Amino acid sequence: MCTAATYRSQDFYFGRTFDYEFNYGEEVVVTPRNYSFQLRHQNALTEHYAMIGIAHMVGDYPLYYDAVNEKGLGMAGLNFAGNAVYRKPREGRDNIAQFEFIPWILGQCATVQEARTLLAHINLVDTRFSEQFPTSQLHWILADRDEAITIEAVGEGLNIYDNPVGVLTNNPPFDKQLFRLNDYSYLSPDQPVNRFSEQLQLQPYSRGMGAMGLPGDLSSASRFVRVAFTKMNSVSGTSESESVSQFFHILGSVAQTRGCCRLENGKYEITIYTSCCNADRGIYYYTTYENHQITAVDMYRENLDGEIPVHYPLVQGEHILLQNAADTTEEKL
Repeated sequence: MCTAATYRSQDFYFGRTFDYEFNYGEEVVVTPRNYSFQLRHQNALTEHYAMIGIAHMVGDYPLYYDAVNEKGLGMAGLNFAGNAVYRKPREGRDNIAQFEFIPWILGQCATVQEARTLLAHINLVDTRFSEQFPTSQLHWILADRDEAITIEAVGEGLNIYDNPVGVLTNNPPFDKQLFRLNDYSYLSPDQPVNRFSEQLQLQPYSRGMGAMGLPGDLSSASRFVRVAFTKMNSVSGTSESESVSQFFHILGSVAQTRGCCRLENGKYEITIYTSCCNADRGIYYYTTYENHQITAVDMYRENLDGEIPVHYPLVQGEHILLQNAADTTEEKL
């Protein structure tokens, strides 16, 4: 289970939580413009926009979970179990495997509008990367600083929804999640007004009561409502540090804590990583479950005209600054 969101202050930010019971050795991966993306049913992408995001590296091939390209377009795939339906290759269509979808879009498109043109000809196919990697059932959020859409390959075909909240979780399908926000139209960041009865002098007895009824459970439907409310009412300064900090607070509202979501195999779902990419500057920030210190990778510090992806393992282990260290040297516990 995962949650993705967008945010705008002075710059545009795109990120997500990745919630699962174990990791696959994810890394921050910068793919330069001249890396050759070999596609199973189409000609290879040999020249394309550079991109940065989280991927699992298989040899030199990045299997992207989420990424942002150098034009500021971001895309993330989230679990959509039981609803995703991919098809067999069809003549006359752009047959793209699920694992190729993110680089295929981000490699060629600078905006959501450009992506809409490509999506009119796509056929998402069920081709597996390998026998060791089953096809993931996903749907996707695609966003730039001006708009966001949700893309779902389901039984009746490919559905593309305008996403006015810039948020995506998992099930049910996006149109049902968006409609459910109507049930929470009474929520407010302001204190409530007594509408119960004019005959009773009812008064708020705590701050934050305007949001009473905001769902707090860990289901994807409830996380959608909670992060949408948090994001849509979020206020931050425009500096980079203020904006990045605020974005992590937004996604922190839906973080998964070990022990609260027990699975049938006795494992627990946790937030493996949380990301925030400044899409305008190409800086990818992240934290992990065991490391709350924000780590950053700047795409523009790499050779974007190269041919080989550059990848950095996620920094693990809690980094705690001892404020009253004996000397001025930073001491970590």
